[in-house]
Amino acid sequence: QVQLVESGGGLVQPGGSLRLSCAASVSIASLNVMGWYRQAPGKERELVASTLKDGSTNHVDSVKGRFTISRDIAKNALTLQMNGLKPEDTAIYYCNAAGFTASNKRYNYWGQGTQVTVSS
Repeated sequence: QVQLVESGGGLVQPGGSLRLSCAASVSIASLNVMGWYRQAPGKERELVASTLKDGSTNHVDSVKGRFTISRDIAKNALTLQMNGLKPEDTAIYYCNAAGFTASNKRYNYWGQGTQVTVSS
């Protein structure tokens, strides 16, 4: 069982920045895919950004150039640097870890979420 704990959410004005962090109970270097998802009120959960074990990253078009996902191996945490925040970025942000174990067993873990509110 992998535990993921997000932190760093809060209230910020449009154009502001926040840095989300996701602490894991196992080495994040061992996790195949890690990602940040978000869910706004009345909407489905959606992918924001993801990163593979090899360090490659993917950001959805709506956040490209503003958000950056990274694995901080030294702190054993997944981070999401969010700049140029917009009101439409308001949502609960979730950390996710997914992949297959050495014995080919699928895993998919979620954190409890952290609220990000962008408002003046």
